[in-house]
Amino acid sequence: MLRDQIAVITGSTSGIGLGLAEAFAAAGCRVVVNGIVAGNEAEELVRRLQLQHQTEVIYHPANLADPEHCAALIRDAEAHFGAIDILINNAGIQHVAPVEQFPVDRWNSILAINLSAAFHTIRVALPGMQRRNRGRILNIASVHGLVASVHKGAYVAAKHGIVGLTKVVALENIAHGITCNAICPGYVLTPLVQKQIDDSAVSDGISKEEANRKLLEGKQPSGRFISVEDIAALAIFLCSPAASSITGTSLPIDDGWTAQ
Repeated sequence: MLRDQIAVITGSTSGIGLGLAEAFAAAGCRVVVNGIVAGNEAEELVRRLQLQHQTEVIYHPANLADPEHCAALIRDAEAHFGAIDILINNAGIQHVAPVEQFPVDRWNSILAINLSAAFHTIRVALPGMQRRNRGRILNIASVHGLVASVHKGAYVAAKHGIVGLTKVVALENIAHGITCNAICPGYVLTPLVQKQIDDSAVSDGISKEEANRKLLEGKQPSGRFISVEDIAALAIFLCSPAASSITGTSLPIDDGWTAQ
């Protein structure tokens, strides 16, 4: 149902983004992947996805902390493929510290990549979608776009901002057949979360297994991590014709975290 549609996915060389790239390529989309990689990793990823899913995949090295790079990602994708049907803003970084100790440069970086980058890709992608009267925009927010946790001031602020931006974009583009939704995952065992677990183990002097339990305790009642595959399946649905009337929503996929 998504065959030959063009999907641009930021932060898609690892973690949730890579899972999304895999799923959309498997669904028949032509995919633009983006992220920070070393050496020949980008070429190898592109080659693997193309061979595995028999679709066209390209890599774009945009640094999403830079508004001009965000714009170039969209414009280059449109120049290569002729259009963008699906935009997924997924890229994100994290830093954990109390507000009074939060490094200003880390605050600025998190807001730039986790929030402002989505604004910059959306603002450049919208005119083309509006001309064609169709498009799907997905913002990978977080359960932290709906609730807060201590020591995550910048991340929580950015993700709450993404939820608000999602609603505005949805309302402004209903007449154009464009939907905009946010997916709000609970904890997923991505490299970002694994680093958080590792740092906690070191700072608290506990094992990684204990740090893992500490992270999930009181949050996800299941005591397990959300799977990337489940998030990707939800994303595919939201980009399908069946979801044409779903817009402006922020859908938690969190094993009951926000139900508590």
